This record gives sequence, C-alpha cells and structure tokens, in this order.
Amino acid sequence: MKIPLSYNIRNLWARRLTTSLTVSGIALVVFVFAAVLMLAQGIQDTMVATGSNDNVIILRKGTSGEMMSAVSRDQIGIISSFAEVAQMNDGKPFASSDVVTIINLRKKKTNDMGNIIVRGVTPSSFALRPQVKITEGRWFQQGSAEIVIGNKIHDQFENVDIGQQIRIGTKLWTVVGVYDAGKTGFASELWADADNIMLEFNRSTTFSSYTFKLKDVQDYEVIKTKLETEQRLQDLDVKREQDFYLEQSKGMATFIKALGLVITIIFSFGAMIGAMITMYAAVANRTVEIGTLRALGFQRNSILTAFLLEALALSMIGGILGLILASFMQFVSFSTTNFGTFSELAFGFSLSIRIVISTLFFSLMMGVIGGFLPAVRASRMNIINALRAS
Repeated sequence: MKIPLSYNIRNLWARRLTTSLTVSGIALVVFVFAAVLMLAQGIQDTMVATGSNDNVIILRKGTSGEMMSAVSRDQIGIISSFAEVAQMNDGKPFASSDVVTIINLRKKKTNDMGNIIVRGVTPSSFALRPQVKITEGRWFQQGSAEIVIGNKIHDQFENVDIGQQIRIGTKLWTVVGVYDAGKTGFASELWADADNIMLEFNRSTTFSSYTFKLKDVQDYEVIKTKLETEQRLQDLDVKREQDFYLEQSKGMATFIKALGLVITIIFSFGAMIGAMITMYAAVANRTVEIGTLRALGFQRNSILTAFLLEALALSMIGGILGLILASFMQFVSFSTTNFGTFSELAFGFSLSIRIVISTLFFSLMMGVIGGFLPAVRASRMNIINALRAS
C-alpha cells in the first residue's frame, strides 16, 4: 500500500517553521553554488563572444596570448594572398593586423591601479568586428595620437572621458570616442592606430597577431595545412578566433569554480545537517502516526519513500528559491584580472540551462543525503513500540 503524496504535503505545511528554516538553508547553499557556476560561465561567454566563428587568428607558435606573440609584415603579406582569405569591396583582405600592449589606469571606486589592454588596429578592424560600435565622440584618425575607449573601461576608470589624455609609452594620447562592444572582451580595451603604437614601442616590423575572415568556414583546415607546409610560416600557429578566446578564459574560470565549489561544499554540509535534523525531528514527533500507518498495512518501503519524498520536496523548494535569487545576479557586472592576459576584464553572471539542471541536481542530492537516515529510522520502527509512545 502506497502513502498518498497529499500526506507529505500536509506534514510539511504542519511544520511550517522548521520547513521554512530548512528551505532557507538549502536556498542559501544553492544560491552560492549557482552564483559560482554563473560567474565562471559569464567569463567564458564574454571571451567566446569576443571571437567570431568565421574568423581565424594567427599567432607565434608556442605563445598563449597576443602579448608574447610576433607576426612579421612579410608573413602577413604571404597569408593575405591566400585564396581562402575573404576580401572587402575594395579588394583588400578582410583582416586586421593588431599590436597589443598593456598600460596602467586608476580605478574610480577603489583608487587601485588596473592593467588595461591597448590594441593597435588597422582600418579594416572595424568592419571585421561589427560588434564594436562608437557611442560617444568619433573613431580615432589613422596616424594620429588619438584613442577610443571601451565602454567598460570608461565606466570604471579615471581620466578616460572624451578630451582627456592618457600616457601610452612616451606620449600623451587624446581620448576622442567611447565604443560599445556588447558583452565581449573588446569592451575592456583601448583602441588606437596600430602603426603609431608600433612606433611608440619600437615594433616597426612585427604585429602581435593577424586576424582575418574566411571566405568559407570550412576553409580552416586548408589554412592550417598551408601554414604547416609553407617554410616561411613554420613559426606561426592558427586558431579559430572563438577557440582562442575560450582558451584565454579557461584558467580564470577553472580557478573560480574550484574556489567556489570548496566554499559551497562546506556550506552544503551545514544544509544537509539542517535537513537531517528537521527530518529526525519529524520522525520523533510522528512516532505514533508511523505506528498507526504500519498497523493499517503500509509497508516499510512506503514509509521510507514518504520521508524521502518530504526531504526531496524540501530540497527542491530550496533549490528553486536559490536559483531564483541567483538569477538576479545576471544584472550585476564587475571587472577583475584575467589570468590569461593579466589585464582587466569586465564580465557578468550568466545563467544557462546546464547550470539550472546542475543546480537542481545538487539540491536534490542534499535532500537525499540529509533525509536518507531519518527515513530509514522511520521505516524500521516497531509497530508495537511506536503505538505505545502515545
């Protein structure tokens, strides 16, 4: 004979105070767990959104990022002649030769210094990266000591308003515009003329990277083969742009997950103990009730299932509540140092179906672990002893 579900619901409602306290504890743990996953996901989403699926990036072989990479003008000339490189309407390669360096700026709120990426770009870079759009002022003029600021940098750092000047190298560069790059890493950069940046840092013959659009997405393997067989390009490596930026986020995302999960596991022990205490109290308060159920013909398995269902219901309610609270974190954004580039990266929390499923599974596991022993105790009660408890 099976115990009806309504029995479990009535018992949870009858113990509203203990139920609410247990649910609150589980919700707090679930909130922390979901927030950690959302934070790591937000970093990866920001970096992946920075790249395009039909763009590839050329770097020096063996380098993990653009800062340590070097691609010569001659090598760029060879690659740009490949038939697989898309062309713009004027017949020029649909590409950008970038030079990347880092400067320090002071944060508005904390007054701390932060590392900011300065990206020297060529004119075609704006067409190659359509997600980058000017929102205030104008684009810099080629050959001038002018820069444009990513909106995330503009919001968080001092002296980056239009008309103000920033020292890059030995010169002062004038801010002439602010651009919006959406939820991408470009929003945390400064852009300037590549040739001027190269002259400032004595890099007249080499860029940091070369990014271009493929005529066909399927041509990636062809380009890779050409780099492997062309003697003058043996020291270069090619990656899909999205894959490259995803790699840049892995170290930081892994660190956040590891640290956050350690904290979550510690908190989860408290939540599971709370659920266990709640269920043990429920068993103690319902000794006669359990004896009556057994006397009426309900089997041990039915009693075990009933108490487990109550524990699972508590954990599920707490899990849903924790997820709802965590979902509001999507409206929060901040910046921190990206381990891949050692520069500031602005990002936010990102909620996905995978995180929802993982979080609810985690909350159910807390319910199973916290409710199993009390449920076993309830199912093993002797009928006579339970009825005598009255």
